[in-house]
Amino acid sequence: MTTSPADHIRLATKSDIPNLMQIRLSVRENILSNPAKVPESAYDPFIEQGSLWLCEQVTGKCLGFAAADLRDGSIWALFISPAAEGRGIGQRLMERMIGDLRRAGWQQATLSTQPESRAAAFYQRNGWVAGGMTGGGEQIFIRPL
Repeated sequence: MTTSPADHIRLATKSDIPNLMQIRLSVRENILSNPAKVPESAYDPFIEQGSLWLCEQVTGKCLGFAAADLRDGSIWALFISPAAEGRGIGQRLMERMIGDLRRAGWQQATLSTQPESRAAAFYQRNGWVAGGMTGGGEQIFIRPL
């Protein structure tokens, strides 16, 4: 299934944060064990730097979001509502983040995710290469830009 012509990608605003947090808490992998670790204020720097994207239906329902950290060349978030998985939304959002990082002058991007997850497989299909593990047990991925 692909995204609908009615699915729209745009930059997120502060008023979108509750919807973004709801999606973050709804995912089936890379589950946030302690929601207090990612409070509403954690989204602010990405909104302020213009690198937090969301995909929504024409009705305004948020389907997914993604954010690149222009300060360190990393991907901070890429999460899709379980009901919207398999529609190409993650691919479209990732393209926006990669573009943001390129425009910011980064030569490569990094991210970390749960090892051997669907997310890890998605990144590998899209040119990301495994580059070790974090101290917290997540798989690090690197992609040349």
